[in-house]
Amino acid sequence: MTKNILIINANPKRSSFCQHLADTYECEAREQNNTQRVNLSALQFNPSLDCGYDDEQLLEPDLQVFQQQIAWADHVVIVSPIWWGSLPAKFKGLFDRSFLPGFAFKYQGYTPVPLLTDKTSRIILTMDAPPQSLQDQAASVIAQLDIFTLQFSGFQPSAVSLFGSVVAASESEKSAWVNEIKQLGRAAK
Repeated sequence: MTKNILIINANPKRSSFCQHLADTYECEAREQNNTQRVNLSALQFNPSLDCGYDDEQLLEPDLQVFQQQIAWADHVVIVSPIWWGSLPAKFKGLFDRSFLPGFAFKYQGYTPVPLLTDKTSRIILTMDAPPQSLQDQAASVIAQLDIFTLQFSGFQPSAVSLFGSVVAASESEKSAWVNEIKQLGRAAK
């Protein structure tokens, strides 16, 4: 079955290993699926939700397009580095500014109701932590991104892939990671 797949390169740098992984996934996935791509480095928006939910903060055109892409997608693939045990600030701002009440969820009384249902996701995280501590380093990021953002908004629980240490990896290790991403892209997982 053909899927609508949104691939998000969440590294704010214009060139990165995350971009290479996102390119690889997209190249394989588009053979059998409809794909769209978001490169965080190309988006222009204020990442700060300056008024919280007290006032409406107008969405910049790039955020409007991002919301349309999220609504379109059946499957969202996020490729992000972990920096200082967290997501890059601009990437967090992308969710703060776009996953808003009325789009990602709504309230019925005090109860949040998810609005982005029937969607799946894969989170691909890179880091420079030693391989034996990848799970520990990634746990809070996975909770923030998967449980408290995507699942809160209605996505099914995410599949997760962890790669590191990128800085210390040999070319053969990186090649193995790229091959793993190729397989995920072909399977649209």
